[in-house]
Amino acid sequence: MYLIACRKVESFQISIGAEPLHSVLLTCFEFVRLVIMYKLITVLCCGMLLMACSSAPYRSPQNSSVKIASQRVDFNNSTKVKRILNQQYNAWRHVNHRMGGLSKKGIDCSGLVYRTYRAKFGIDLPRSTEYQSQTGQHIKQSQLRPGDLVFFKTGFKTRHVGMYIEKGSFLHVSSSKGVMISSLHNPYWSRVYWKARRL
Repeated sequence: MYLIACRKVESFQISIGAEPLHSVLLTCFEFVRLVIMYKLITVLCCGMLLMACSSAPYRSPQNSSVKIASQRVDFNNSTKVKRILNQQYNAWRHVNHRMGGLSKKGIDCSGLVYRTYRAKFGIDLPRSTEYQSQTGQHIKQSQLRPGDLVFFKTGFKTRHVGMYIEKGSFLHVSSSKGVMISSLHNPYWSRVYWKARRL
């Protein structure tokens, strides 16, 4: 677009006459308009890419391939919840991140939470981070126990979610490293920490 506008500018010759000068001014205005449009398109594209985990357009999948557990787990049993989360980590360890994914070919952060809660804990959660962040009750970080959901603001409109295990550790899906366990004490996660929810 830059080149097209520049060629149009070069094709005109400024002379003393009013008509050629007027045409050049119009072409310059068109060039500025094209630059602004190009920048807006770039910003919109980047924004769509950064939506990450919060962009799933539905609350809960219909006809989900993830079978719900027949019995709901008691979250007061911290030992059992920790064991399930660690087993889930070992089963999904290093599976790559894939936006909208829900299988071992690739999964996103809200997908791992959805799948774990449904298949292992017997709880049917919404599929997207946006709606998951509205479930349950808000709790302070100091009140966290195994199985609580921890949320992060990783960008202007980007949200991330993980499942708390113990001693500051949480299970989640990193966009660069896939399924992994990280620490809330890590400077990055500490800085972008948003809130926690308990079901």
